[in-house]
Amino acid sequence: MTSARRFGPFAALLFALGLSAQTGPDRSAPIVAALRARDFEVAVQLSREALAQSPSDPQLWTLQGIGLSAEKQDKEALAAFHRALRISPDYLPALEGAAQIAYESGDKEAELLLRHIVRLKPDEQTSHAMLGAIASRTGNCAQAVRDFEQSGPLLDSQPAALRQYGVCLISVKQSDKALSVFQKLAGREPADSGARRDLAALQLKLGRPQEALITLKPVLETSAPDIRTMQLGAAVYEANRDTPAAVKLLRDAIVEDPHKVALYVDFANLAFSHQSFQTGIDMINVGLNLQPNAAPLYLARGVLYVQLADFDRAEADFEKAEQLDPHQSISAAAQGMAVEEQNQNDPDRALAVVKSKLVKKPDDAFLLYLEAAILAQKAPATGSPEFRHAMQSAKKAIAIQNTLVGAHDVLAKLYLQSGQTEAAMKECREALRNDARDQAALYHLIVALRKTDHKTEIPDLLKRLAEARQEATREEAEQNRYKLVVDSGARPN
Repeated sequence: MTSARRFGPFAALLFALGLSAQTGPDRSAPIVAALRARDFEVAVQLSREALAQSPSDPQLWTLQGIGLSAEKQDKEALAAFHRALRISPDYLPALEGAAQIAYESGDKEAELLLRHIVRLKPDEQTSHAMLGAIASRTGNCAQAVRDFEQSGPLLDSQPAALRQYGVCLISVKQSDKALSVFQKLAGREPADSGARRDLAALQLKLGRPQEALITLKPVLETSAPDIRTMQLGAAVYEANRDTPAAVKLLRDAIVEDPHKVALYVDFANLAFSHQSFQTGIDMINVGLNLQPNAAPLYLARGVLYVQLADFDRAEADFEKAEQLDPHQSISAAAQGMAVEEQNQNDPDRALAVVKSKLVKKPDDAFLLYLEAAILAQKAPATGSPEFRHAMQSAKKAIAIQNTLVGAHDVLAKLYLQSGQTEAAMKECREALRNDARDQAALYHLIVALRKTDHKTEIPDLLKRLAEARQEATREEAEQNRYKLVVDSGARPN
């Protein structure tokens, strides 16, 4: 973790305190001198002796906090800063010292302390930069942009923070400003493949594929470009209508990392775009030999089989993908909720969050749908209390908001599980009436029709499902390609 003290210089606190010491009691002067000499153990001991005589002096508590922090005793240092703030809540050096420690440890108190600092000192650039980094990490990009922009020239000296600023500018649709930021980052470190990749991804997003190629080419021409750069390079070459170069890069990337599922999916997308369906299937087969349980590969192959009118194999692949990844029938909104609460692998905790919100808003259709979706995700036995509860919540959500496609999808799945084929088909058709490309409804309708005498509709539904899946795959690929992600544990340096 990069130290927050690069934002709040240790010397600045000493300088402020040193000025105070010159006009204050003599007892603080030797402590400041010891700190300046980096004799921290002596400084802490001197502060304790001085505090025994003056326990209500916020400056002495702050000096002790600085010494303890320098000795890596952050818990004790924070306690000293807090003592100073209890005596003098607006004492700026204590606020800054406490904020630095809280920021480094990821404590939520950091934001409160930093906001207090900028209220007292609105032009304090360091605190604004730290606030921007906090807001960026929590996904509040609108606030992050405001804070970063108030950090002034300091931001240019902090590459990690500057990158967070650029990412957030993209999020708030200020792409031109973001482009300037990433050009600056790439210019500072021409050999930094990550900076060039970020810039090229943004240039491609903005419809400037030739500029993206110029940016990325020096990295691609190195002896060993990384897989992410090769994957992006293939997209850049394809956008420049150099399909042979794109294919070669993807093949080389697959050779380098044959277990990376996304590479095979990208290759399948290229094959689909150029109507080389069998070539795409052959490559997906290579991937499946190595990753036989990768649902995205079965989905990609199923799409290609549809183009060859091999509907039986396409249907089998879609069914296999559903078996391997049953969560895909839950809408993106429900999955997003799980991710937001960091509960994707903990449905019980996710369910508790939704239930707590339903206590306050019992007739919220979306919350009811989420409850049904999470319960269905747990795969309850047919007729069990959880199964009945899921059906009840889905039905209530639909009664309140009939256009809620996800609720129809969940209910259709539950009806299929309980053998109520006609009811499942009705829910699927209702969902498709509101969203003709709803993949879950298309798939469940295909499954339901197989149980009836109305199978002639299946090939057309498979075509629709393949089209919807291909469109979604392209969108997912673009989002992943252009998504500039700051590591959640990173700190501006």
